Amino acid sequence: MTLLEVKHISHWFGGLQALKDVSFQTQDEILGLIGPNGAGKTTLFNVISGFITPTKGEVIYEGQRIHHLRPYQTVRLGMARTFQIVKPFATLTVEENVLTGLGMPYYPTSKALVQRYKTAPNLEKVEEILTTTHLKEYREFPAAKLPIGLQRRLEIARALATQPKLLLLDEPAAGLVSQEATELSDLILALFHQGIQIIVIEHNMRFAMNLCQRIVVLNQGELIAHGTPSEVQNNEKVINAYLGQE
Repeated sequence: MTLLEVKHISHWFGGLQALKDVSFQTQDEILGLIGPNGAGKTTLFNVISGFITPTKGEVIYEGQRIHHLRPYQTVRLGMARTFQIVKPFATLTVEENVLTGLGMPYYPTSKALVQRYKTAPNLEKVEEILTTTHLKEYREFPAAKLPIGLQRRLEIARALATQPKLLLLDEPAAGLVSQEATELSDLILALFHQGIQIIVIEHNMRFAMNLCQRIVVLNQGELIAHGTPSEVQNNEKVINAYLGQE
């Protein structure tokens, strides 16, 4: 069964159409979602993850229509995401940020206000996640004091605490130097080999082309191409979109 299927998604913000009849499905892969600024990539992530209800179309996850669900409900089904602008809990430590992900089953009920997450089993899970994301040495650091590269890793770590089957990464390599981007690519590949399907929005073309098995390209809200990195790189519509031609 296809894990995620996006079917004929359109969305308007007032008189502006941000997405126009977008359809694709995942195929047990790292899928890249690319396009020029304003192409509708983050809006599509917001639709998939429940932050926005589409004007038209359906999002189907494990055979279930989910486009009417809220974000906390999509997370419970096994979908997690990061954000283009990192959003850690700034005053909490790295460890505490990851622990918040383990509270997911209790959100948004009142139990989330009183449930104690700092238990031995949960700390074991945090230890595993911090090891996977290479954040162990920073566990007691306040999130706000981490450099941007480590904050992006922390966002992934917190998402992993919800035990996702599908991980949506919104520009995870933004602001990273070359070595950091390479290490991040290695991490994403490792997560994929652990059985997590991944969709990546990315402006760093080299990063996307080297990492993803398949690429979907948006331009002005429309899907203009999809295929292997090689096919997409040589697609005339894609070349024109990035060069600003008609």
